[in-house]
Amino acid sequence: MFEQKRPTSGAAGSAKLLSLIYHSTVRQLRRSHGNAVIGLLMNMMQTVVFVAAFYVMFSVLGMRGNAIRGDFLLYIMTGIFLFMTHTKAVGAVAGAEGPSSAMMKHAPMNTVVSISAAALGSLYIQLLSMFLVLFVYHAAFTPISIDRPIGTMAMVLLAWFSGVAVGMVFFALKPWLPGFVQIATTIYQRANMIASGKMFVANAMPGSLLVFFDWNPLFHAIDQCRGFTFINYNPHFSSISYPLYLSIVLMMIGLMGEFYTRKHASLSWEARR
Repeated sequence: MFEQKRPTSGAAGSAKLLSLIYHSTVRQLRRSHGNAVIGLLMNMMQTVVFVAAFYVMFSVLGMRGNAIRGDFLLYIMTGIFLFMTHTKAVGAVAGAEGPSSAMMKHAPMNTVVSISAAALGSLYIQLLSMFLVLFVYHAAFTPISIDRPIGTMAMVLLAWFSGVAVGMVFFALKPWLPGFVQIATTIYQRANMIASGKMFVANAMPGSLLVFFDWNPLFHAIDQCRGFTFINYNPHFSSISYPLYLSIVLMMIGLMGEFYTRKHASLSWEARR
């Protein structure tokens, strides 16, 4: 009577897993705020404040000449949107419920579901905020034109995927070094305020300065995104393949670490968080 019914086919198992991920994603979205609309508005306001702050900074410091010829606010938004998508994905995946979480006591629940829900929840809220901000700007201020929207959207997804990959590495380390991972995650997110290169374009940077940014997959994603967004910019010193391959490698490392951690999980770890 109390035995759990197991799916009889691969399709049924996949459907059940997708259903679990969906419900866990909804739960993940409601963790930040009980009201979904207010939660979305708060995220939108955070994005708008970032855009406004960088607009004022560029104007005061006289850095508008370094921007790409075209819509200046759209130039700022391409950097802010990808930065927010990347860092939010890192934080969401690194903070996902691990193998020693109380939720894992429920039989259908597992770390795959919790990681997927955290990653998809982060992507959903960022995409919705991005589209709403762009719509308001397009409808209320000035019409915007994106040269190659499919490529631009692909770079947004690449920024999200690279954030998930980095977050997976932190997630695998968290049960072993919880304090270190919390500090390292915060440092990585704060460092990307500068290291993401959202204030510059790679073509305008000297080689001696470019090496300080070239390691960062987010830097490549933002620069390539601007190449797809603006007809007047063709990135020469960034690539799509580097952040993609690096993200795949980091994802594999994170998955192997998570598998090893799950096999050695202890309920006492949860008390150390």
